[in-house]
Amino acid sequence: MRFSFGKLLLVFTIIPFIELAILLKLASATSAMTTLLIIVITGVVGAYFAKQQGMIVIKNIQEETNNGSIPGNELMHGLCVLIGGLLLLTPGILTDAFGFSLLFPVTRYFYIKTGTEIFKNKVSSGAVTFYSNMGPQVKRDDDDDLMKYD
Repeated sequence: MRFSFGKLLLVFTIIPFIELAILLKLASATSAMTTLLIIVITGVVGAYFAKQQGMIVIKNIQEETNNGSIPGNELMHGLCVLIGGLLLLTPGILTDAFGFSLLFPVTRYFYIKTGTEIFKNKVSSGAVTFYSNMGPQVKRDDDDDLMKYD
């Protein structure tokens, strides 16, 4: 699935429109003050939780690095926490729900596992290609002990 400019434009216009419609509906069902209070409370709670989870992820990254291993999985957790925190900055019910789900470790594991599987499938199908700028690669020909350059 390729994301063209048109699809991204739709996402960045439709989602705010839906969020605004939900907030207006909520304000008419309760009151404008209640809706504003919900926005402020989710922002404060979300900022606190994002900071807490971010510190945990940073600690885990440092531990893995100190142990000599590459913190690939923890970096994915960090990306989820960052995206979740950014989503909680935007006022809205849907973005807040998705943002909170990225901050909770249980649901974050699900997103990382699903995303990793999708990425692996794209790599194996050839939809994703990796390029390197490492210069010519040396291959050893075992038959005649000669070095060949690509």
